[in-house]
Amino acid sequence: MLDSEQSIVAVVDVQGKLLTGVHKSEELVKNCSWLVKLADLMKVPVIGSEQYPDGLGHTEDSLRALIGPDNIYGKHAFACIDDPEFEKAFTAHDRKQVVLCGMESQACIIQSALRLLERGLEVFVVTDAISARNPEDTNISMRRMEQAGAQLVTREMVGFEWLRRSDAPEFKAFSKEFLR
Repeated sequence: MLDSEQSIVAVVDVQGKLLTGVHKSEELVKNCSWLVKLADLMKVPVIGSEQYPDGLGHTEDSLRALIGPDNIYGKHAFACIDDPEFEKAFTAHDRKQVVLCGMESQACIIQSALRLLERGLEVFVVTDAISARNPEDTNISMRRMEQAGAQLVTREMVGFEWLRRSDAPEFKAFSKEFLR
């Protein structure tokens, strides 16, 4: 089960220039933002990546503001953890559970998940906060990640597992701000 004290959220490549071709892109941004706000409520660190930002631009503006530009790292490798700057920032948090969201499912999400699993980390892929240009790529990617050992979760599953109890101090805010 997810533990807020062992978790880190990785928001992968939700770049404005790329969003126009991505399936349900507005929903993707909304759901990634929801997850980042929840992480903030639960004091879970968030780190982001951008694939070749010099050519492909930066993270979608509202999401970039939530994550904070200083917590987003440019990369050339498809797997975020294979970028030295991202890896350094990631390992500084010393977390064992990675909550993945972003795009694209068949490239940067799956390769990030597989490489993180190779490192012995627990990987939780947020199925309602990942996407690709083609929905079939997302479906097949989820199946492959699950077969490799990643756990498939939804945003609400993440929230309830981080909280664990209805008398948790954050539950009232979670219920009011995230479940309505």
